Amino acid sequence: MGERVEGPDQGLSRRQLVRYAGVGATLAAATTVAGGATSWATEDDRRGRSPSAPRGRAWRAGDHHIHSEYSGEFDTSVSPPVFHKGADAVYPIVTNAIMAKNFGLTWAMCTDHGGPAHSKVNLEQAYPDLLLSRRLVPDVLQFWGMEFDAPALDHHTLMIPRHDDEARMLYELESRFAKNDPFPPAPDGNTEAKMVEFLRAAKDLNPKPLVIAHHAARSATGLGVWGQDTPHEFRNGNDAAPDVYVGFEGAPGHQAGPLNGGARGGYGNYPTHGGYDQMTARVGGLWDSLLGEGRKWWITATSDSHVHHTRGGSDFWPGEYSKTYVHARQDYADIMEGIRAGRIFVTTGDLITSLDLSATSRRKKVTVGETLTLDRRGRNDVEIEIRFRPLDGRNAHGDRPEVSRVDLIIGAVTGPVGDLDAATNPTTQVIGRYGPGDWQRQGDEYVIRHTVRDAQASFYARVRGTGTDELEPEADGLESPWDDLWFYSNPVFVRIR
Repeated sequence: MGERVEGPDQGLSRRQLVRYAGVGATLAAATTVAGGATSWATEDDRRGRSPSAPRGRAWRAGDHHIHSEYSGEFDTSVSPPVFHKGADAVYPIVTNAIMAKNFGLTWAMCTDHGGPAHSKVNLEQAYPDLLLSRRLVPDVLQFWGMEFDAPALDHHTLMIPRHDDEARMLYELESRFAKNDPFPPAPDGNTEAKMVEFLRAAKDLNPKPLVIAHHAARSATGLGVWGQDTPHEFRNGNDAAPDVYVGFEGAPGHQAGPLNGGARGGYGNYPTHGGYDQMTARVGGLWDSLLGEGRKWWITATSDSHVHHTRGGSDFWPGEYSKTYVHARQDYADIMEGIRAGRIFVTTGDLITSLDLSATSRRKKVTVGETLTLDRRGRNDVEIEIRFRPLDGRNAHGDRPEVSRVDLIIGAVTGPVGDLDAATNPTTQVIGRYGPGDWQRQGDEYVIRHTVRDAQASFYARVRGTGTDELEPEADGLESPWDDLWFYSNPVFVRIR
């Protein structure tokens, strides 16, 4: 993340925030809060399970972008550089795990910043703390990885599969490919070719890691005016490793920025919309352009926690505001495969706790992330079904959020584009806006159905919902994030052959 966090005076450095926060105080506070608040992590799995779910799979909330005190600083006046903890983020790994459990997460991931020779810091200092945290907070599956210094791009999640050699796998990838790890810097370490080389190497590993872009348009200077991350880099990377490089953050972290007078998400050039990156929030925008090629490209939501907003930072605790739900068993491998397969929905402010999207035709049914294949011969009526469960209780802000509208969004799948920097899909549109009078209650779920009549061309469908009255998510200012809640599904695909 950036070296500074916006606060009331727009000038607090990370180091000043560290002094203000105090690691010991935050650990004590975390333990106190975790003991006294309500947690949804231990609810009966059946409350998050779809009626047709494989045994043991349920919607499990998590966060794959969390920083600890190992996001520090390096003294490069000496060789090798000397690492100092706590210069950028302040909380011990176990504090983050305690708070993740408190706010309803069942899985989480430590993603600290890199730097010169940081691969050795991860291996020798941070990883033992992760192992201890796993023992102390066993209810939260804690993945190993980092906020990868992606060559030629902004930061990315590098998520390592849980296995006996996980520490060595991360060390090898970080030391070989992270652009900031070599000291002195490598002349060819910050190129798109190096990023593609990294992804191809990751694809050949067994088990395979996952790579997800962080705050993809934070460096954009306008609507569709890209910064560090560009459409062709996403396409080239996804082509090189389609089962590794699988998406970007739809809702970036740092959502508490406005509570201290800063920009939501840290997006100081061009704002988020409803807390979501423009690449996701704009109907017919870049995400829809990628989906219109038939790409399996998913969105997530994270905290990017460094320093909590009550201590001068711009962050919520993991799970306090943003959640990435994965339909999986409470198992490292199945959660990771659920992300890889797109069995994901995201929400802010606990607006909902489950969201099932399916497409059915001719007795064939697929769910989120999957493809329904139909023959062009004959009539292809496709029923789209949306099931969601609102929060039964209060969120972390003490509110009882209510869903005011659900939107069904459909776009054509037309195949690969000639222009790798294409960033729009003009076929994408909101084909249905549904309010409380339009959905049916079934138990503790609400159901919406829409039939696509006689589909003659391939398409995808995705869902968006809100607690606001905005027809489209508006550009964010200094409004409270708790008053601007949205959820998004990932898509289902329908292929007409």
